[in-house]
Amino acid sequence: MTSSYEASAGRIKTSIDGHIHLIGIDRPAKLNGFTLDMVQSLARAYTSFERDPALRCALVYAEGPHFTAGIDLPNIAPHLAAGNRLTPDGEVDPLGNRAPLRTKPVVIAVQGICFTLGIELMLAADIVVAASDCRFAQLEVKRGILAAGGATIRMVERAGWGNAMRYLLTGEEFDAETALRLGFIQEIVPPGRQYARALEISRMVAAQAPLAVSAVLVNARLAVEQGPAAAVADLLPTQERLMATEDVKEGLRSFRDRRPALFKGC
Repeated sequence: MTSSYEASAGRIKTSIDGHIHLIGIDRPAKLNGFTLDMVQSLARAYTSFERDPALRCALVYAEGPHFTAGIDLPNIAPHLAAGNRLTPDGEVDPLGNRAPLRTKPVVIAVQGICFTLGIELMLAADIVVAASDCRFAQLEVKRGILAAGGATIRMVERAGWGNAMRYLLTGEEFDAETALRLGFIQEIVPPGRQYARALEISRMVAAQAPLAVSAVLVNARLAVEQGPAAAVADLLPTQERLMATEDVKEGLRSFRDRRPALFKGC
């Protein structure tokens, strides 16, 4: 049984559902506020997901009525003030801001309060399902600090300068409909339905050819980071590599046989 001390300290718990890596944020008594240990545990969970060839998609979710109130600032402030990174060297950064970068997809299910780090985790993921009761806020300016997890970059990419600054500079809350309109989330569902719907999507992703899925992520990221020309230059070499895989042969067989493909990632 989890002790009250452990529950208060929080944890990142993981489990496996077929080819899906389930990653749970578990500190509901503190609105799932992230301690330094939780942030580092999340990086280890992402790293385990990336390195396990049997895992094809990750689903990040949270226990309790809220996704997260963000970082536990009193816990993490001394670490930040010393100029330290939140995630250890060599681990996959869940915020996608430095190498090593993940090459496999992440789906996130959010509900209730989703502040600061929660939004940045969303923006660094690939698909987000949100409950209609979500309350979002990138409120670092209200605490005298910078949104240093990628919001200043990805909010502008998704929503444009003015829409991003509308919330980055004020710290004001916005709702799920606004998040959908600005491209921060991809789907809204009734409260309590977000995990099940995110799992459905994760299973659809995991059923596809893993090497092709990874190639999509890598090429799209190349376009964002280095421009369309770099991504275009990568298309034919990547396609040539994929055409030599067993998964392409299976894809052709499944098309011919009119059945779902059974991809092996090779």
